[in-house]
Amino acid sequence: MKPALQYNRYNQPYAWDDLPQGKWLRKQTERHLNQWLPRVFGYHMVKLGHLSAEIDCSASPIKHQVNVATSGKNIGVKADWHHLPFRENSIDAVLLAHNLDFTHDPHQLLREAHRILIPDGYLIITGFNPISLCGLGRFVPKLKNDLPWSGRFFSPNRVTDWLNLLGCQVVSEQRFVQRSLIWKKAYIKNKSITRFTHKHFSYFGAVYVLIARKRELPLTPIKPKWKLNPKLQTVKVGTVRMRNRG
Repeated sequence: MKPALQYNRYNQPYAWDDLPQGKWLRKQTERHLNQWLPRVFGYHMVKLGHLSAEIDCSASPIKHQVNVATSGKNIGVKADWHHLPFRENSIDAVLLAHNLDFTHDPHQLLREAHRILIPDGYLIITGFNPISLCGLGRFVPKLKNDLPWSGRFFSPNRVTDWLNLLGCQVVSEQRFVQRSLIWKKAYIKNKSITRFTHKHFSYFGAVYVLIARKRELPLTPIKPKWKLNPKLQTVKVGTVRMRNRG
């Protein structure tokens, strides 16, 4: 497996406006998240990073929502994503809006999110899909230093593999935005074209949303009660009859 840890730091967006068509992207993301947020129950939600902080999660019944970042406005807790100041098994839901795209150590980030989640807690991840029109922009020399192409695009399949290794179960995957994002403004206004591309080319959507739940095996193994098939049970002594020859 290709290592994900890199020591160079990545340029991070501090607001959705830092991304091309950022406000439109945020609204599209919120629209897809709202399909799941009403089912995300609990007491505490942690929203990691500036993009997560700007996502409207009011559709979730969780009222206590904390924005976490190293600096900035509207930040409730200032901390490093990779070393979160929360107890183990204490948070009901964690939102990572494109954090994996702009971190040098995605494995550590996921481990921390998994650590603070309660069993059956929700881990909500959004990211840019490398197998998309937007992903192709990384190979354009003029774009490689611009957001979001200066970041790292991990495929949803790869992120799902990481989550499985942590013991998380992906219960929903969505891909949307069938456009390149090269232009600063949205250029597709024909709704019929939008519906067609979403229906037939959803796999190549520029943005994905993964909804995962933290699963834990029982600490005390259950001893199985073995039973032999009646046909295989040992025959009792004295029940076998031998036929005399002669």
